[in-house]
Amino acid sequence: MDVIVTPIDEGRTWNLTDLLGRPMGRITEASAQQFTVHPAGHALETMAGIERGPFASLDAALAAIEKHTRGVCRRSPGEDQA
Repeated sequence: MDVIVTPIDEGRTWNLTDLLGRPMGRITEASAQQFTVHPAGHALETMAGIERGPFASLDAALAAIEKHTRGVCRRSPGEDQA
């Protein structure tokens, strides 16, 4: 399952949606090197059992999602790397 990652909240929270725009949850940064995955909506079943963190970086959290879902996490078009 492919996931689109869109930053909100001044770069401390990222929304996760599928390719059809359905909500899949979010990733939050509580403090430096403390990124946590929060599945929601359609992802509750898809991400059941996923390691939620904390992760040392946003990329590490995205890699965990990709590994678990066997999909690709893509940043929304025009968004810079975090």
